[in-house]
Amino acid sequence: MTARPIVAALAVALLTLTSVPDSAAATKKKASSASSRTAKPAAPTACTDFYTYANQSWLASNPATPGVPAVSALDQLRQRAYQQQVDLLNSAMSAPSNDVQKLLGDFWASGIDEAAVERDGANPIAPLLSRINAIKKAKDIPPAIAALHQVGIPVAFNFSADVDLADTSRHIGYFTGGGIGLQDPAFYSRTDAETREVMDRYRTYVQKILLLTGTQQAQMPQELAYVMDVETRIAQALRPLSIQRDPRANYAPVPTANLAMQYKRLQLADFLKAQGVTDDQVSMANPELFTTLDNLVAGLPVEEWKTFLRWRVGDAMAPYLAKSWRDANFEFRGRLLAAQVAPASRQQAVLDAINLAAGPMLGREYVARYLPAASRTQAETIATQVRDALSSMVDHDPRLGDAAKTEAKAKLAALKIEVGAPRRDLDYTVQPMGRGSFGSNMLIASTWRHREEMKRIGRGNADRRWDVLPQQPALTYDATQNRLIVTAAMLQPPVFDATQPVASLYGAYGALVGHELSHAIDTQGRLIDAKGQSRDWWTPTETAAWSSLGGRVSAQAGALAYPQLTGVNVNGTLVRDQLIADQAGVELAQAALQSAQPGAAKETMQAFYTGWAHLWPEQVSVDEATARAATSAYPPGRWRTNVPLMNQPAFGTAFACKAGNAMQPKPEQLVRLWP
Repeated sequence: MTARPIVAALAVALLTLTSVPDSAAATKKKASSASSRTAKPAAPTACTDFYTYANQSWLASNPATPGVPAVSALDQLRQRAYQQQVDLLNSAMSAPSNDVQKLLGDFWASGIDEAAVERDGANPIAPLLSRINAIKKAKDIPPAIAALHQVGIPVAFNFSADVDLADTSRHIGYFTGGGIGLQDPAFYSRTDAETREVMDRYRTYVQKILLLTGTQQAQMPQELAYVMDVETRIAQALRPLSIQRDPRANYAPVPTANLAMQYKRLQLADFLKAQGVTDDQVSMANPELFTTLDNLVAGLPVEEWKTFLRWRVGDAMAPYLAKSWRDANFEFRGRLLAAQVAPASRQQAVLDAINLAAGPMLGREYVARYLPAASRTQAETIATQVRDALSSMVDHDPRLGDAAKTEAKAKLAALKIEVGAPRRDLDYTVQPMGRGSFGSNMLIASTWRHREEMKRIGRGNADRRWDVLPQQPALTYDATQNRLIVTAAMLQPPVFDATQPVASLYGAYGALVGHELSHAIDTQGRLIDAKGQSRDWWTPTETAAWSSLGGRVSAQAGALAYPQLTGVNVNGTLVRDQLIADQAGVELAQAALQSAQPGAAKETMQAFYTGWAHLWPEQVSVDEATARAATSAYPPGRWRTNVPLMNQPAFGTAFACKAGNAMQPKPEQLVRLWP
């Protein structure tokens, strides 16, 4: 409708120019030449910068804000998910529609009523402190430790459920280090100035908590010494933090039948019984720690243990009690250790607490409220199509030999797709909460969460839950369980926008699925086979071929200027793996779309590529861009959008880009994952 006026205007201009005398024409030419030097750059097109072309509306609506390091479309998705949780909890507080909502509504109401929290003081932990104060003999210490673990307060050590590395179809219990106030045991032995300063601040924090739990000022030097003595002794038996974080180094299955005799004073067999664990084995990679603890039960004065346990309860529960507790906790853990400028808002703090202690409850209601059944079904369908496209691509992959192709296809055939929430629901039988005490509700919910976690231990229980909550945006490949996890919160714009053409869903959501599924068979996935066993199923030749591909991707990215920075290029080596997975995602989603809609029209493919671009718009400050350019494994939004599309000949066809355009390199410059 607008073409006719434009054509008419051009025709008038041409007629005018042909009637101008030569001298006037020369003057006009000179003026035109001068003005061209100050004219604004031409607006980006699909063929010059697709990122800006496709996202110009978002970029205009979300200008950079002074003091805000970065904002992106995916940040906005996370903020929306946060607000959805708040809205759900407000509804549950005012008009619950089921028992779980009643629990959540009471929990939320008790937390956001800060005046009530202040009045409650330390009452929530009074029963725990009373039990500790009632300890008379060494034999009373292990049952107290077990009881604290039951309410979600690990002391002296950690015990948790995780995958059995020898059999990924099951979970076992892991006895590991922890249960003291500082995560890194090196703090207790280093003597450098920085460590001494941290430890001085730590001792001040311990004293504040001890005072709040009942220590008299006159007894403070002795009781502080008790805490530091117990923690130092435990820290000396712990392995370095780097080893503690290594899953392989923490895996050492042992029969549970032997624990009663090996650690008689620590009463580990009774500990497992108290946690509801009846499995025939657990992992204990650092038996020296538990030998130390076994000796300390009888070797330390009972009063020393009581002080240590009292401190651990106060430290764990401080964020959920009155302001004096919260302030003490924030000054050390928030301001010093986490470099936070100010505490979180009350609303944020309470929501974080609910997600920590009752996250699966909130997730259950979130899915029911915010995930339409049709969207869930469509998401499962697209993910299945992308998985099938990857299986087909494997057949034609020149980098993989026959044996590797067979293993990859078997792994993809066994891959599970879980959308919205975990397949198996939990038991929501929980002690009533009420609205009188936020701290007490935190303990009730933590006890429930711990109980449900312990149920994961044993054969056939590995898929009981995810390591992410449904209300938290996430789309990830779970390597140990060989499954794709898509949370309910992720299925909203810009990832999954049901109001847009179906092709855009493939371009956004489908490409992210492809990104993640590529990890099942790439340099990460090669380390776990189709049976879930840990082994490298690639040959050196296949490794070299993928290394060569990575080198080409690195070189292509390294030639690109980092947005907003002068004289700085993208670190191709740093962002290589993300770009490979991004391109895999685009190629796989494109193949899935073309299989679902053979002979898709140009407009369909344009919608597909636009869906991809809409994932990545962002506004980033110069300081933040400088930091990311040096350390981030994620490319800037412009190149996450453009690089995978530059390598797609079909993109050039969809937008009629000529070879040699910025968005359509010459054929010899293209990087393709699959033929």
